Amino acid sequence: MRWVDRTTNLLDAKFRVPGTRIRFGLDFLLGLVPGAGDAVSLAMSGVLIATMAKHGASPLLVVRMLANVVIDAIVGSVPLAGNVFDLFFRANSRNLRLMREHYQEGKHRGRVWPLLLAIVVVLVAVLAGIFVLIAMLVDAVLGWAGAA
Repeated sequence: MRWVDRTTNLLDAKFRVPGTRIRFGLDFLLGLVPGAGDAVSLAMSGVLIATMAKHGASPLLVVRMLANVVIDAIVGSVPLAGNVFDLFFRANSRNLRLMREHYQEGKHRGRVWPLLLAIVVVLVAVLAGIFVLIAMLVDAVLGWAGAA
């Protein structure tokens, strides 16, 4: 679980905006690269959830963690506003906090493989949706540029 803690910190809070308390990580930086950055960030979040599922997260906990990542991926894919959202939502940190609470309550038992399959399916669906939205946005922008 130390790896999960270090990776979560790297993704959500490794760096600080000088002169402020605002922290950010690779998730924010990757979000600056349209499409590909969001895909890499989503994949890394998926690996974190899969690791937590492998170490005993319950199905309900995995669903809650997936919801955080899906919200982060969908809102984070909106140019500029999504980047600001990434600064404050921090889905991976939320998920780590949920996992720690889960362990403290002694509920860390469950079957891993169905959860891992669900994680992969949900993340692939969200990623496909993001790429469709980006393609629609590019098509709309090119259509407006061609009409001008």
